[in-house]
Amino acid sequence: MALPQDRSTDRPAHTPRGARSGDHPGRPGALPPAPGRLSAVLASLLTPILLLLLLIPVSWQVAVGGPLLTVDHRVRTAVTHARHAADSTVLNRLAQFLSDLGDGGIAVPALLATGALAAWLLHRGPSATPRRWWLPLPTAALTALLIPLLVVPAKVYFARPGPLGLPLVPGQWGWYPSGHTSTACIAYGTGALLLGRALRAAVRRVLYAATAVLGLGVGAGLVWCDYHWFLDVLAGWCLSGLVLWALARRLPSAR
Repeated sequence: MALPQDRSTDRPAHTPRGARSGDHPGRPGALPPAPGRLSAVLASLLTPILLLLLLIPVSWQVAVGGPLLTVDHRVRTAVTHARHAADSTVLNRLAQFLSDLGDGGIAVPALLATGALAAWLLHRGPSATPRRWWLPLPTAALTALLIPLLVVPAKVYFARPGPLGLPLVPGQWGWYPSGHTSTACIAYGTGALLLGRALRAAVRRVLYAATAVLGLGVGAGLVWCDYHWFLDVLAGWCLSGLVLWALARRLPSAR
């Protein structure tokens, strides 16, 4: 028994090709939207949303002297008891060392040196990438300029006294947000992002993890040494996270 024929294609009508719609035969059909695209976009925005949900209410409480500031006093009391109970010179020196890593005289030169190293690796290294290999150099320099532009106006605006309770003298910046925390996290974090573009994936993951631990360690050292309130450090972490999130999305992939 002969099979019915499709008039336009001269093929059996029940074959897969014959079963397709004959509308616009010369144009490919529109592709359906990629599954999960909206969820992927929302997931990419989750980090800045969470950071803002922390930073905004904390800043508001610092500005108005709200009840959330009791967290600072409780953390300070607990850390003071822990420091006296440990009575460890090694631990105290480690905290001091980590705190010093947030100084601009250390963090900014490290950022500039890392930017230069990243540019050299991209241009001359085993995975040389001639296209925009120089990008880490201006990125490091602009980030170094961005740090005080973000931190200093906030310190002046909030004018928060430090843990010792001494009033601010005229011309003195406040303690909120923590400048050492912000400087360390932004400088070392930016350096890691720039250098990571020239490294293999496994090494890059280790570098990012180590940098995150270092940023947390600087903040913890400042609280341990009684240089900053905990909320000062928390604001520095949030501010740095927002900067690094934006930078990571703007940097082109080297591979």
